[in-house]
Amino acid sequence: MRLFTLPLLLLVFLSAAFAATPPVSAAAPAHSFSIGTEDFLLDGQPFVIRCGELHFPRVAPEYWRHRLQMCRAMGLNTVCVYLFWNFHEWEEGRYDWSGPADVAEFCRLAQAEGLWVILRPGPYSCAEWEMGGLPWWLVKQDDIGLRTTDPRFLTPAVKFLKEVGRVLAPQQVTRGGPLLMVQVENEYGSFGADTAYMGALRQALLDGGFEVPLFACNPAGAIPNGLRDDLFQVVNFGVGAAKKSFETLRKYQKTGPLMNGEYYPAWFDTWGRAHRTGAPDPIAADLDVMLTQRHSFSIYMAHGGTSFGLWAGADRPFRPDTSSYDYDAPISEAGWGTPKFDAIREVFARHLQPGETIPAPPPANPVITIPAFTLSETAAVLANLPEPVADRTPRTMEFYDQSRGVIVYRTTLPAGPAGTLSVKAAHDFAWVFLDGRPAGVMDRRSQRYTVALPARAAATRLDLVIEAMGRVNFGREVFDRKGLHAPVRFTTADGSSAPAELVDWQVFSLPLDEKLLGSLSFQSVSAPFKSAPAAGPAFWRGEFTLQSTGDTFLDVRSWGKGVVWLNGHCLGRFWDIGPTQTMYVPGPWLRVGVNKVVVLDLVGPHQPVLAGLAKPILDELRPELDFARPVRARGEFSAAGLAPVLSGQFHPEPDWQAVNFARPATGRYLAFEVIDAHDGKAFATVAELDTLDARSEVSSKAGWKILWTDSEETTAEPGHAENLLDGQPNTHWHTVYGKGAAPYPHRVVIDLGESRALGGIRYLARAGGNDKPGRVKTYRVYLSDQPFGLIPPR
Repeated sequence: MRLFTLPLLLLVFLSAAFAATPPVSAAAPAHSFSIGTEDFLLDGQPFVIRCGELHFPRVAPEYWRHRLQMCRAMGLNTVCVYLFWNFHEWEEGRYDWSGPADVAEFCRLAQAEGLWVILRPGPYSCAEWEMGGLPWWLVKQDDIGLRTTDPRFLTPAVKFLKEVGRVLAPQQVTRGGPLLMVQVENEYGSFGADTAYMGALRQALLDGGFEVPLFACNPAGAIPNGLRDDLFQVVNFGVGAAKKSFETLRKYQKTGPLMNGEYYPAWFDTWGRAHRTGAPDPIAADLDVMLTQRHSFSIYMAHGGTSFGLWAGADRPFRPDTSSYDYDAPISEAGWGTPKFDAIREVFARHLQPGETIPAPPPANPVITIPAFTLSETAAVLANLPEPVADRTPRTMEFYDQSRGVIVYRTTLPAGPAGTLSVKAAHDFAWVFLDGRPAGVMDRRSQRYTVALPARAAATRLDLVIEAMGRVNFGREVFDRKGLHAPVRFTTADGSSAPAELVDWQVFSLPLDEKLLGSLSFQSVSAPFKSAPAAGPAFWRGEFTLQSTGDTFLDVRSWGKGVVWLNGHCLGRFWDIGPTQTMYVPGPWLRVGVNKVVVLDLVGPHQPVLAGLAKPILDELRPELDFARPVRARGEFSAAGLAPVLSGQFHPEPDWQAVNFARPATGRYLAFEVIDAHDGKAFATVAELDTLDARSEVSSKAGWKILWTDSEETTAEPGHAENLLDGQPNTHWHTVYGKGAAPYPHRVVIDLGESRALGGIRYLARAGGNDKPGRVKTYRVYLSDQPFGLIPPR
């Protein structure tokens, strides 16, 4: 019998090796994929998932195959794919699975390149994408419960998931395709705890025809929320957090393989903050340990790509994401290998299954430069308005059936003395004009919603030009209506009359679509250019000629803030404050011969000149160019005469720690005071700080802002205090370290927007192992309706 043992084992090993990558024939055989007590089982054999995230909408379709080949060459055996509901159902009831939305073709290409696929269809996705993937038309309904069993949300969500099944169920491994697993929702435990909601979505996927394993992902601290026995659980974490996170996962899931659902090699970028990066060595070390222990994982992102169009979202409270989604991923925005790619490939090569090999990377795509050229035609926004809608009181753009873009509100301001124009909110940036002349800017980032207006000898036309950036993509703030939030009031500076609400408006919708661009009336600009000839925001048009095509990076450093279209493709948004100063252009979108460019600049260019560079600029901040630079409160902090509503000590582990007040307390301003840290060093870090209401439920952070902090590190790392409000466990407030470090205590003051009744707080330490410095030990919390002696910015 022993004579037959070796050949039999060899046959088993070879079959497992061949199953490690999917077959590529047109009539691929069906496979089985299941979850065993210790391993994933592919055709009955243990299988370790080496996965990486890749979003097909963030890659030009012409480059899908190239990016998949790069993933395979890095050593991945699987790619993870989000579906963004709004990318496929931007208009209610009209699904799109064609062209850039053809996910079935993407899956077929993945299979052809030897990759399995994990599908994450939402309905909520996050991913720094407009509204986290939820369709804008949901927020037309005033009190809709997003991500709940509210029928107004759940009915279209279930319908969408069943439509996903119609399109992608044939791509399952059980039917000869590459799909191994399907995710239900996304990090739902960070939002809610309704097991019935998760069950309804699970059932929708089953009803849609999915028979492969279904699973849910969450950060470690959110796993118990919405936990169901019929959903396999995976855990999300970043560098250095594997051991602790897997231990937490095992508390709730006693058997089955351990899997990381999102492993972060770096982080995404937001406008006005430094480009985020991550060193290769710690990442390679983490992956090596996970593979040694036969833990599966998905690198988020393996290739980030670009949020083309107007799809980039916004972090909360409101920090718009850059169009570049480079993410400092192993495969760069342009599809290039990086040192991180090489380090990961080397690790994976040591952990291959018998008979498995890693292919060589594909040839790099050609790169070209484009000499500087001038855009010589312009069309002022206020001179190119469409037909208006009349409205007694202005409403947000959704009520005018506008999904995104720019919206202009116009009314008449009577003659009278100087005063202040105020609005409840302007989402997201509002440029105010009197008879076409600039009067001021409103800025959602700092909730600066007032503008001083001069005296007027006669009735004056008042225009508010409002730009909608991407909707917030995380937390309850995804309910994000764009445009003007009434009431709009004018208050005289001399107090000669009561504040007057402004009524009788004309509303102009500019959705920045093909129809609008085709309607613009351009005029030539005389050279040389000295100053913007267009009054206020304007479109610019120009062209250049190429003898050959290739990838390039459009240099937008001489422009202000806006959007670029090239040969009909929307490249995304730009903003001179950085960190991104170039826009990635895929070579297939260029033409031999004449190429046409349109730029919307809401601020106005320094020079209307563009050029194509051979390399991107992702890390150049220019805060001095910010037209409404956020400022902190002035003055000295004082809690004199106030007793803390809470004091105590936190343990150092990066788990949520909720503490109730002795009795409910009320106030608008919350001061969090750090007395010392567990490591004894002179600085403090906090990942998240929430408040609890009187029922011990987590409060919404809508309307919150950082009023003041004694210290924040913004040079060596982006340790801004706003990080403790963003809902992201992998970012944190970090006080200054090095030469500028200040002694304890450290304080941060949060403006809650209005006086609120609170019952406690919830704290999360910075991510990583217990050796991470600055984790809070002793603390105090104060609550007051006065800003602790500080002078809020006006």
